[in-house]
Amino acid sequence: MSRQFSRIELMIGKGKLKRLHQSHVAVIGLGAVGSFCVEALARSGVGHLTLADCDKVEETNLNRQLFALHSTLGKRKTDVARQRVLDIYPQCKVDPVELFAHAETIPLVLEKKPDLIVDAIDSLNPKVNILAAIVRAQVPVISSMGAATRTDLGLIRFGDLFSARGCSLARTVRQRLRRLGITEGIECVYSTEISNKEALGELGEGQMGLDQGRKRRPMGSLPTVTAVFGLTVAHHALKFLLGGSFSNVKE
Repeated sequence: MSRQFSRIELMIGKGKLKRLHQSHVAVIGLGAVGSFCVEALARSGVGHLTLADCDKVEETNLNRQLFALHSTLGKRKTDVARQRVLDIYPQCKVDPVELFAHAETIPLVLEKKPDLIVDAIDSLNPKVNILAAIVRAQVPVISSMGAATRTDLGLIRFGDLFSARGCSLARTVRQRLRRLGITEGIECVYSTEISNKEALGELGEGQMGLDQGRKRRPMGSLPTVTAVFGLTVAHHALKFLLGGSFSNVKE
């Protein structure tokens, strides 16, 4: 491992690389966005990853999810993700957590005391409830808004959820959070691209509502857009872990 992170060390310095090795990030949702986020965090040397999901790899995941291969069809995403992370960074501590994310299960992630949580789930009510719980627990969080149906990479943005404009999902999520008394504390990746009107109010395929029984209309997704969402989340997660800067100062 002595040379594995040498190129990153050239960018950020030994002290900050050590900080990444000592950092703990929880990623909730290992689909199109979450899988690329996990990949970047592992390749950057984040030393502890908690990986939460309840799904198995399906054939429809193959077009955009990093953990989806013909060889992994039918396997639990948490198991596949753990194996891939350890194949990239064997010294990483990986905690797979098999759960359907909602208000009652989020304590299973919070009790592990991560430095940062990434929300990459795509079911509206659970998304709102876990974000509220994370903010109330005073744990930093970065959330991914809707990447489905988008095509323009140049319109992907990062910023405060409560200031985000042009994203219908961000608007709906913040409206519901305000009803719960949450008005700050969430950064997000979103797109200002006007989405297909038929898709507004839906979040796409994946986790299917609080009772896991309400199927929703699948929406089209491009692997390029969902990957950029995931990598953007990871980039800002790394920046947060490094104290807000990638600068390589003498340490």
